[in-house]
Amino acid sequence: MELGVYTFGVNGADPRTGEATSTEQRFADLLEEIELADQVGLDVFGLGEHHRPEFIVSTPAVVLAAAAARTKRIRLSSAVTVLSSDDPVRVFQEFATLDNISHGRAEIMAGRGSFIESFPLFGYDLRDYDTLFSEKLELLLKIRESERVKWPAGKHRAAIDNLPIYPRPVQSPLPVWVAVGGTPQSVVRAGTLGLPMALAIIGGEPERFAPFVQLYRQSLQRAGKDVNTPVGINSHGYIAETSQQARDEAWPSVSALMDKIGRERGWPPMSRAQYEASTQLRGANFIGSPEQVVEKILFQHEVFGHQRFLIQFSVGPLPHASLMRSIELFGTKVAPAVRKAIGSSMEAAAAAE
Repeated sequence: MELGVYTFGVNGADPRTGEATSTEQRFADLLEEIELADQVGLDVFGLGEHHRPEFIVSTPAVVLAAAAARTKRIRLSSAVTVLSSDDPVRVFQEFATLDNISHGRAEIMAGRGSFIESFPLFGYDLRDYDTLFSEKLELLLKIRESERVKWPAGKHRAAIDNLPIYPRPVQSPLPVWVAVGGTPQSVVRAGTLGLPMALAIIGGEPERFAPFVQLYRQSLQRAGKDVNTPVGINSHGYIAETSQQARDEAWPSVSALMDKIGRERGWPPMSRAQYEASTQLRGANFIGSPEQVVEKILFQHEVFGHQRFLIQFSVGPLPHASLMRSIELFGTKVAPAVRKAIGSSMEAAAAAE
C-alpha cells in the first residue's frame, strides 16, 4: 500500500495561543514538511487547491515544483485540482512541467471541489458544476493521449484545431486520479473512464463507504477496464506519541476550523464527544498514537482493499514542530508496520491459492 500525506496548507491563528504564522513562513514550513515526508520514506505528498483565507495553497503545481527540487523519490500530487474552474490545457502544462522537474513524480488528482470560491473567481456559473467537470476532464484526458489535440467547441471550452500542447511529461501517461466525495455518479464516472479513484472519508463510519468502492469496481468491469485500478482513501488525522496526546493537541484546531466551515454550511458545532468518537476504530479521523493509526489503516484495508492511503495533516492550524513530528511518526512507525502487515497477509493469501 502507498502511504502519504496531503494538506491544503492550512494557516491562521493557533486557537490555543492566538499566535499566527505569516504566509511567507507557512510556505517555508510546508516545504520542510514535504522534504521530511520524502526523507522518512512516505510515498506521496498531495497539495489541495483552495481560494480562502484559511489556506495558503491556491496553485498546487507551483508549490510542488519547489518541493521537487528538495525531494528525491516521493510522488507529488494535487489533492485536488479544481478542474471545473480551471483550463485543462494549463493544468496539463503545469503538471507536465512538474513531471519533468521532478523526473517523473507528478500526479493530478482532479475533482469538482468541495468549496465554491473558485467558480465566481474565475467567471464560472455554479449551476454548471457537474457539466464543467465532465467536459474538462474529457479534454484533459484527450490532451494526455496525444501531442496534437483536435477538440470541437464544447459548452464551456473553445475549440482546439489540431494544435500541439507542450511540454510533454516524462510519464506516459501522466497519472490522473479522480477525487470523489461520495456521489455515486462521480464513482461511476471514474470507473467508466478507468481512472484511479481517491475517496474522501472525513465523517461517519467508514464501512458505509464500502458500497462506493464496490460500485467503482463494478463500473470498471462493465467498461472493460482493469478491475485492479487503484483505489485511494483520503482522511483527516494527526499522530502523536500517545492517543490522548494526539486527541488533546488536535482538538482545538479541528473544532475551530470545522465549526467555522459548519457555520457557513449550517452544521451544528462539533462536540468533544463527537470528536472523541471519530477517533475510535470505526470513526473517520486518524487521530491517535502510531499503534492506533496502524490498527485503523489495517481495519479499513480489510473493508476496502485499497492501494493508497493519504492522511490530511492538519485540520486547523497546528505548530510546525507538531506537524513535523506527526509526519516523522507516520513515516518511521506507522508506514513500516502497515507495509509489513499487508505484505504478510498477501503472502499468506498467495500461499493458500
